[in-house]
Amino acid sequence: MAIDAAKLTAETRDEFGKGAARRLRRDGRVPAVLYGHGIEPVHVHLDAHDMFLAVKGNPNALVSLTIDGELSLALVKDIQRNPLSRSIEHVDFLRVKRDEKVEVEIPLVVVGEPAPGLINTLELLNILVSAPAIDIPESIEVNVEGLEDGARITVADLQLPEDVEALVDGEEIVSLVMEPQVDRALEEADAAMAEAQAEEAAEEAAASEGAGE
Repeated sequence: MAIDAAKLTAETRDEFGKGAARRLRRDGRVPAVLYGHGIEPVHVHLDAHDMFLAVKGNPNALVSLTIDGELSLALVKDIQRNPLSRSIEHVDFLRVKRDEKVEVEIPLVVVGEPAPGLINTLELLNILVSAPAIDIPESIEVNVEGLEDGARITVADLQLPEDVEALVDGEEIVSLVMEPQVDRALEEADAAMAEAQAEEAAEEAAASEGAGE
């Protein structure tokens, strides 16, 4: 089902560099660039809060971007965030058309539980796909319900939405089901500690017997 594009309004900018970007962010604005379809890139800035809401929970957000009165349909292709505050510092927008497909990375989400006593490990966190620009899935499910020890799910096993195609090898492993593995180093450390405690107790016992004689 096609999603509605978030509506954002941006203004062009003609000042560049770190100083100009800092001033924009101080004023609650986010620097951004719109490119694609062979058209000259347009450097803009837009409201930081509106931008945050547009991409909240959806890194591949589709937006209806109005720049100086001109409307463009765009896909969020890259978001640069502050490593400490996680606030958005810069955004790359890609021009798209409603009837075209785009390449995007989609998060994988595990659903279900494997057979009792087993665990599931996700080998891939995201998968590169080709999807309609106006109907990009927010995530793709990896169903591990009831799977037995040794079961594995490959890219080819995924149930992709209609008109979405994986762009990675179908044999690539997505998920593995197995018995929990005890950390060998931790196990050896526990054994060494138990042995040391036993030796200490034996020495204390011997010392007590010697003192009683």
